[in-house]
This record gives sequence, C-alpha cells and structure tokens, in this order.
Amino acid sequence: MTHKGRWAEQLPWVLWFDRTTPKMSTGQTPFCLVYGTEAILPTEIISSTARYGLAIMETNSVERAHDLDMIDEVRDMAKLRMASHQQAVARSYNKNVHIRTLAIGGLVLRKVFQNTMDTTAGKLGDTWEGPYLVDDIVGRGTYKLFTLDGIQVPRSWNILHLKKYHM
Repeated sequence: MTHKGRWAEQLPWVLWFDRTTPKMSTGQTPFCLVYGTEAILPTEIISSTARYGLAIMETNSVERAHDLDMIDEVRDMAKLRMASHQQAVARSYNKNVHIRTLAIGGLVLRKVFQNTMDTTAGKLGDTWEGPYLVDDIVGRGTYKLFTLDGIQVPRSWNILHLKKYHM
C-alpha cells in the first residue's frame, strides 16, 4: 500500500526510458528521429562516460551539424525498415490463412446461430443447416443463397459462416 499513487513520480523516468530505447520496427530511438541525435542519459553525465566526458565543444558542434544534415536520411531509412518490418509481420500472420471460394450453383451449409437454433435440441442440436445453393457473389467472401426450393435467403452471408456441402 505504500507504493499506491506513486506512479506519477515514476512516469517521467518510464517515458524517458521508452523514448531512448531503439525500436525494433525502425532501428532508431524516437528521440533520435525527432531531434536528429541520440540522447545523453543522466547516468552518462553523472559518471562522466567517454561519450560525454571526452567531448570537445568544437567537435561537438561539427558532429551536431552533421547529424542535423543526415536526419532526413535517417528518417527515410527508418521508414524503409518499418515497412519491411510490417511486411514481415503480415507475412507471418497470413501464413496460416487459407483462402476459400465458393462457385455459383454450388451447395453449402450455413452455420446455425443462437437466434435460429431449435431451443428444444439442447447441446446435441445441429450446428449447420441446409443445404443451400450459392446464387451470387456479392463481394470478397460474401454470397447470396437460395434454398433448394428456390426461395432466396435474406441477407448476404460471409464465407466464415458457410462450408461446402459434399454429397
């Protein structure tokens, strides 16, 4: 209970850590992408590291000007890396996706939903109903259906709720 409400005191340190940590998608820190140079951490100032302690004002000005000249290239490389990272994530996600299509005139079963389910059937009730005829392709993965008697089923149906009927 002694730590309750102290998150506000720790928030600046957490934000500083987040802004000075290189991100996997860009390969750069958000601080670097905004200001054009890497941030000097408070511990580097306190313990006088080589990067901070050996810096000379003249060379620092030259390096800072060079960093500012190169910021557009750094941002462009970060954009390229981010696009590459997004493609890799999409490829990883989509490797298990199997595209299914149905032919017009084919027979399908439709998933039974709770509002169309027979309330007396219990847990052993049908989970699929039909068969239905595919009448028309409305959009990507969306179909119009007809009963075998020729009555049109209201609304279009997504392929997630349909499966092929094999005789």
